[in-house]
Amino acid sequence: MLQRIEATCAYLKSQTELRPEIAIILGTGLGGLTEEISVEKEIPYSQIPGFVQSTVAGHSGKLIFGTIAGVPVMAMQGRFHFYEGYPMKDVTYPEVVMKGMGIKYLMVSNAAGGLNPEFKAGDIMLITDHINLFPEHPLRGKNEDSIGTRFPDMNNAYNRDLISLAEKVAASNNIPYKKGVYVGTQGPTFETVAEYKYFRLIGGDTCGMSTVPEIIVAHWAGIKCFGVSIVSNALGDALNGIETNHEEVQRNTNIAKDNLKVLFREMVKAMRNL
Repeated sequence: MLQRIEATCAYLKSQTELRPEIAIILGTGLGGLTEEISVEKEIPYSQIPGFVQSTVAGHSGKLIFGTIAGVPVMAMQGRFHFYEGYPMKDVTYPEVVMKGMGIKYLMVSNAAGGLNPEFKAGDIMLITDHINLFPEHPLRGKNEDSIGTRFPDMNNAYNRDLISLAEKVAASNNIPYKKGVYVGTQGPTFETVAEYKYFRLIGGDTCGMSTVPEIIVAHWAGIKCFGVSIVSNALGDALNGIETNHEEVQRNTNIAKDNLKVLFREMVKAMRNL
């Protein structure tokens, strides 16, 4: 694992002189956030040693180095999912590479199903916690002590200081938002009505097929994490028999695109002084 990480980091460092401390993962339909990035270097995942390929529509599959408001960032335009058939170690490999690249902060976005009846399509939810329903844990197996502890405490996985910062930025820019718990599942099927009800009963506000493994590994590696869900379809739709599809998810995430761009940009500017 360490040799693989070293090879990947050596390649990336040979491609750019930027050494960002902030990484961003752009989820389904949210690749437009790259409009906020002054791009210095784009690297297709296919050219990066150790990376697998993103196979999902709406995920471009590029690693971007550049700046947002003058602050260096590294952004994943497209992520890897467990349902694509990759081992969990491959799904979360970018996060250990981030550690090797000196990343201190990770900002993650996703498109998610709304479980909270007060949520509507297009809402932005700041993730305060998660419930892990994936059938495989990304830290199962031999622990790499040089990266993180065998038994990481997940109490502050979604960093409370970064959530507070997001709330201040949202208030200053008149960005409406919700807060809540994200339920992570394997996918690729969208949830049944019974599953929606179950996820709500156990404490979920949104649900989706990503984010949880990435946050677990990044937090284990000592990276401070912040996560946002864009509600792409609401609980009421499922209860009323309205079917969900991937195209609808992409359309509904566009509703929040402009607000999310402002939120991430202003947070990045403020994180420079943390």
